[in-house]
Amino acid sequence: MSNYFKNIKEAISSVTSGLKLTFRYLGEARHSREPIGIEDENYFEVDKGIVTLEYPFESLPVPDNGRYRLHNEIDDCIVCDKCAKVCPVDCIDIDAIKSPETYGVTSDGTPKRIHAAKFDIDMSKCCFCGLCTTVCPTECLTMTKVYDFSEFDVKDHVYSFSDMSLVEIAEKRKELEEFEAKKAAEKAAKTAPEDEVASKPKPAVRPKPVAAKPAMKPKVGGKPVMKPKTEDSADASEKSARPKPVMKPKVKPAASDENKPSRPKPVMKPKIKPKSEESSEEVKSAKPRPVMKPKVKPDAEQKADSTEQVNEEKPKPKYRPRPVIRKKPKDEDGDS
Repeated sequence: MSNYFKNIKEAISSVTSGLKLTFRYLGEARHSREPIGIEDENYFEVDKGIVTLEYPFESLPVPDNGRYRLHNEIDDCIVCDKCAKVCPVDCIDIDAIKSPETYGVTSDGTPKRIHAAKFDIDMSKCCFCGLCTTVCPTECLTMTKVYDFSEFDVKDHVYSFSDMSLVEIAEKRKELEEFEAKKAAEKAAKTAPEDEVASKPKPAVRPKPVAAKPAMKPKVGGKPVMKPKTEDSADASEKSARPKPVMKPKVKPAASDENKPSRPKPVMKPKIKPKSEESSEEVKSAKPRPVMKPKVKPDAEQKADSTEQVNEEKPKPKYRPRPVIRKKPKDEDGDS
């Protein structure tokens, strides 16, 4: 029984302590907490008041390094197109128009030579990676701490940062076309004289007359004088320089020579080689004959062949008639 009443007492005390805490917070809930950011020094000390904020009229402060909605400062943009190229989801769309001359300077002193006819960012595609802000050379593209940009229509998430009207865009395009046409005409004018000079036929260049070489004076040795050769004289000299064949007269043999007996022509005998050289040459020329190895037969065939060979080797005995012994006739005298 003692344990039973003890448990009842503990339950009543725990309930009363909880109700005291609840009623105390109800008294402090007459006012709400001020929205303090986590970076504030008194963030953990302010623990009294209503926690729930009346959003969107009240909101907690966001740190300055928060990376949420993109923003482009178009006055500092040089339209280099690096942010559109590096974007992994293609959420940046740019239409650039080149300018014949520089038309302004950014805040860091970079000259501006390209007009931004279109600079749209579709935040419904953005993955908040921050690569576009990293590659921007003038740091005009940044990620702001605006985290709440909800819309009823998804098309309202496309933010346009270009400040050019349709009339200005048409004028800039026309200026660019005129500049390119003028530049092409100047280039054609420069190349035209060169083409005309190249197309004109060049005058024929006559060969310079070759002066005749002076005649060579003969030296003490009495060599003939060399005269300059012309086309006719060269042919004539070549013909005259060829020696004419000289025909030798046939010499008839004298009468005394006819009677003389003709000498026999010597006959060349072949050289006799010694036997040792002949034998060595024969040994060299002789090729070894191929040796035919007998085919190896299985055991059963070898046994059958051996029995046949034995039967063949043993000749059959020839039939020899037995000798017949004849009795000698007895003589009349009784002599055997």
